[in-house]
Amino acid sequence: MNLTRIALLTQLATTLPLVGLIWLIQAVSYPQFARVGAGEFVAYHQAHTRLITWVVGPLMLGELVGALSWLLAPHAEVPRALAWGGLGMVLCVWLVTGAISVPQHEALASGFRAESHAVLVSSNWLRTGLWTLRGALLLWVVSQQLAPPR
Repeated sequence: MNLTRIALLTQLATTLPLVGLIWLIQAVSYPQFARVGAGEFVAYHQAHTRLITWVVGPLMLGELVGALSWLLAPHAEVPRALAWGGLGMVLCVWLVTGAISVPQHEALASGFRAESHAVLVSSNWLRTGLWTLRGALLLWVVSQQLAPPR
């Protein structure tokens, strides 16, 4: 198996689960934060962040490796600009995560704060959109790979 195929498979195996996961977080997990009682919130939030990190962390690292390897082994049928765009989406997700999501989670770690929760939910739409777009890009690339030769 060549590096081009490994890069694509790595991205599919990491990005597509992240697309599903970010929608679950956006639609289910984050809204539930506002419904947890004040007495239970700190423990609930602590468990959420600890457990979700074990799922999201390895996937995000694998996705970054896959996006970088796509630049090293580009697909002949795919414009190189799309590989750069894919990497750009990954880097933007990391930026939003580090600059906005993590600080909001840190603010929530000592108790529920409506303003931190609102920023977390609204900024998470950026990650949701980026990962959804990235997933669609990768599915398009796969469709090009599976298309019969012209």
